Amino acid sequence: MAEKLDHFDRALLQTLQRDAGLSQRELAERIGLSQNACWRRLHALRERGLIRHQTVLLDPESLGLGLTVFVMVRTRHHSRDWLDRFREAVVSVPNVIDFYRIAGDYDYMLKIVTTDMNAFDAIYRTLIARVELDTVTSYMAMEAICDRRDLPL
Repeated sequence: MAEKLDHFDRALLQTLQRDAGLSQRELAERIGLSQNACWRRLHALRERGLIRHQTVLLDPESLGLGLTVFVMVRTRHHSRDWLDRFREAVVSVPNVIDFYRIAGDYDYMLKIVTTDMNAFDAIYRTLIARVELDTVTSYMAMEAICDRRDLPL
C-alpha cells in the first residue's frame, strides 16, 4: 500500500533524490522547515522505510566502465534451489548493478557495467559455469539517454 505523504515529505524526498549530499541545514532551508522539523521528518521517513539508504552516483565512463549490457535470461528451471544458486551466482558478480525477475518472453534481466567486450565475456562465462541457463540474449547499450531518473512523487 502506498504511503501517504504531505507536501513537506514529498519536497524532502524530491530534494534528496536530486542531491542526497545536502546538509540538514541546506535541506531544511530548501523545503521551508526548521532544522529540527526537517530532522524529525527525515527520521520518520527512514523508520517508515521510504528512505532505504543514501548513495552517490558515479560516472561509469570516467571510471573506465564504458560498456553497459542488458542481459535477458530464459531458464527451464523454476525450483527454489535453482533460483537460490542463480541469485548467488549473479549477486557475486559486482559488475551486475541491477537484477530483476520479469514477466514476458524472458525470466530475468541483468544490467551489467564493465570495461569492454572481453570483460563482459568473462562475466558471461562465469555465470554460465555456475548455473544452467536456457537462453541468454545480450543487448549492448550504445548511449545512455536517461539512465537514472528520480521516482515520480
